[in-house]
Amino acid sequence: MVDIYIRGGWIITMDRERRIIKNGAVAIEDGFIIDVGKREKLDNEYKVYADILINAERDIVLPGLINTHVHLAQGLLRACADYLSLIDWLKDRVWPLQGNYTSHEALASAKLVALEMIKSGTTTFLETGLVGRYGLDEIIEAIYSTGLRAAIARHVMDLKGYATKENILHEGLVEPGDYSFKDTIRLIYRYHGWDNKIWVWFGPRTPGAVSLELYREISAKARELNTGITMHLAEVREDVEYTIRNFGKKPVEFAHWLGLTGRNVVLVHVVWVEDDEIKLLSETETNVSHNPSSNMKLASGVARVSDMLSQGVNVTLGTDGGPSNNTYDLIREMKHAALLQPLRTLNPKAIRAEDVLEMATIRGARALMIDHLVGSIEKGKRADIIIVDYWQPHLHPLNNPVSHLVYVASGHDVKHSIIDGKLVMFNRRVLTLNEEEVIEEAERAAISLYERAGVCINPDLRWPIE
Repeated sequence: MVDIYIRGGWIITMDRERRIIKNGAVAIEDGFIIDVGKREKLDNEYKVYADILINAERDIVLPGLINTHVHLAQGLLRACADYLSLIDWLKDRVWPLQGNYTSHEALASAKLVALEMIKSGTTTFLETGLVGRYGLDEIIEAIYSTGLRAAIARHVMDLKGYATKENILHEGLVEPGDYSFKDTIRLIYRYHGWDNKIWVWFGPRTPGAVSLELYREISAKARELNTGITMHLAEVREDVEYTIRNFGKKPVEFAHWLGLTGRNVVLVHVVWVEDDEIKLLSETETNVSHNPSSNMKLASGVARVSDMLSQGVNVTLGTDGGPSNNTYDLIREMKHAALLQPLRTLNPKAIRAEDVLEMATIRGARALMIDHLVGSIEKGKRADIIIVDYWQPHLHPLNNPVSHLVYVASGHDVKHSIIDGKLVMFNRRVLTLNEEEVIEEAERAAISLYERAGVCINPDLRWPIE
């Protein structure tokens, strides 16, 4: 007897051999993948004994996607910060809005983002940093109840700046270093490793908001507690100017100097780096989260992803947040990642669809230090699997399923989602959240937030609304 048996069309395993099995099948029992192979071989053993039989003959079956840079608290901020560069985007729109959140609004935002991610194929994500005013315990427990896997970072800071003295965090986001550091440790002891579904990371703010002493303390404590660190770095030119002017070091050198490089570190954006910094990332096995849509929208620049990959850096994929991307759809993000590198290098072979799919699956698992659990479809791993409906005009003719996933598909094509061997979405219906309630509550919460913050009250449109 097996719990779920998937009779597939195409199985993209992402295993060590990167096998693609046409007319394949996957058997799942007690949360684990117990067999994967040709349908004609597996049918006799599993088909009639399955509790749930999923006929996926017209589908593409692949590992659940892993989003390595998410802002749960920014789900309510979609379209509230368009047409701005990063610094103005932060101080004029995003920080005032987030600094006015109540815990109720933060929870509504987190649920909205979770719902969108499930519906678009994400099964695991890395939250970059939450603050105390959001009600972290409630958010962590709510995420667990959705079925998603998540590494959730808690912001740590002890200064008020960002890149320059003139850019000061909104007072509603400022927290004392001792409090934010100790609260992260509290959350680690309470939730880290919960059911192999939830992990708690350190999320230090960017240079200018954290003292050197606190950065070093974070690095040491993360190693001691066997957890991770994620931080924005070298997103815009101002970040480079800041670390060179104040410390005489380029951004990656600065991070390495403080112990913020290594296998347990995910540095986000990493747009403005030079050859020696890429080499340092590779040598230290530091992970990078590439967020192409955010970098494009905020005019931050184009990360040297193809160079990083060729030098052995583990590059992953993230969507960033609602106001910098406007969507949390990681399948859409794959296309942008695939198109930017040929444009940057003027070389159509700069990156392949296979590279990008790795970034969204097994490389993401490696960055979160859970590649022994998920990231591929192979025996012994937890069953985190999504099923994409390819029986649609925009996905035909299907002579290359990997190319179609990266260049053509979107999250709306995801039909079923399985996390830890349990159906979380079936035929586009999410089973762990009430979609109507989540959307209605997010709409109410957003209106209340905009009015309190005095931001985004009216849409930024050139055209009149009657």
